Amino acid sequence: MKKFISCSAFLLIISTQLFAQKLPNKKAVLKVLKSTNAYFMNKWPDAGKSIITNKERPSNIWTRAVYYEGLMALNKINPDQKYYDYAVQWGEKHNWGLRNGIQTRNGDDQACGQTYIDLYNIDKKPERIKDIKASIDLMIQSGKVNDWTWIDALQMAMPVFAKLGKLYNDNTYYDYMYKMYLHSKNVEGGGLYNAKDGLWCRDKDFVPPYKEPNGEDCYWSRGNGWVVAAFVRVLETMPKDAVGRDEYLKTYHEMIKALVPLQRTDGFWNVSLHDDGHFGGKETSGTALFVYGMAWGVNQGILDKATYLPVIVKAWNGMTKDAVQENGFIGFLQGTGKEPKDGQPVTYTSKPDFEDYGLGCFLLAGTEVYKLKK
Repeated sequence: MKKFISCSAFLLIISTQLFAQKLPNKKAVLKVLKSTNAYFMNKWPDAGKSIITNKERPSNIWTRAVYYEGLMALNKINPDQKYYDYAVQWGEKHNWGLRNGIQTRNGDDQACGQTYIDLYNIDKKPERIKDIKASIDLMIQSGKVNDWTWIDALQMAMPVFAKLGKLYNDNTYYDYMYKMYLHSKNVEGGGLYNAKDGLWCRDKDFVPPYKEPNGEDCYWSRGNGWVVAAFVRVLETMPKDAVGRDEYLKTYHEMIKALVPLQRTDGFWNVSLHDDGHFGGKETSGTALFVYGMAWGVNQGILDKATYLPVIVKAWNGMTKDAVQENGFIGFLQGTGKEPKDGQPVTYTSKPDFEDYGLGCFLLAGTEVYKLKK
């Protein structure tokens, strides 16, 4: 009898694990993506309306740019005229310009260019890319490569270089992007990447000897998520023989491997990847970016499906079950900042200072989960 009970319990555990690892239903994935996006579009019908938090900011800043990255990804798997029109309205309301003009060297200002270029590729109106191309060209002409002093900038700006390189079939963009990337990785603050841990310090302020309360090095979840997203968006754009590609792919694999053992039992990742006691708890934006990177890798055949699918499914199920609310609002989103203590508290009902970038991360993750095949 005891053997029977033990065997039954074992089979129950195995069946539960197998159930948990089953791919989400495509219809269910699309439904939650459309719901969370509808919540935002209904709340912000005017794509050009300024964002007011502690001060007023134009809506072509990085937070909104990340949302439009997600919207464009959603439009690819579920083409809808209202999505396209909403993105075009955003560009037109800002005259396809950048905050601080074409002289800006700030990746946060240039992030909008990712969607501008995508929209140009759909309808080749020259005004859509005039300013973003001019801004990147000025950076290249300067010869200066030390602008990406924080790792978020890799996601904000690297894909712009890659998209321009592809659009104009010009290796200059790939070459210069690689030089700027290498400065961030190996030179800035002594090098922001730790190959031993497979993770990045957010900026020079967090490079050792800086430590988390538990004595570990400080690796911020969303910051590392930005780097993962940068690799995805660059690798899927640039040709296989472009300079830097092998390096990006190598570091992508190192990061993805390092993230797996850091996943929480509920599927999420903590805001501090090496100190679960430092503002520990569920956090959706970093988790979504990791799901985006892993699901993309499985879809591309560069990550082992048997290894990573359970991680992806657990994270996706965790987010949709514990973070997404009935009205489409997404909880457990850390507000803007650069380290675990910023943008707190992070709870089911807490509203971050900006609601757009977290949704963008979620849409990017969901569109790749949608593409997963049985």
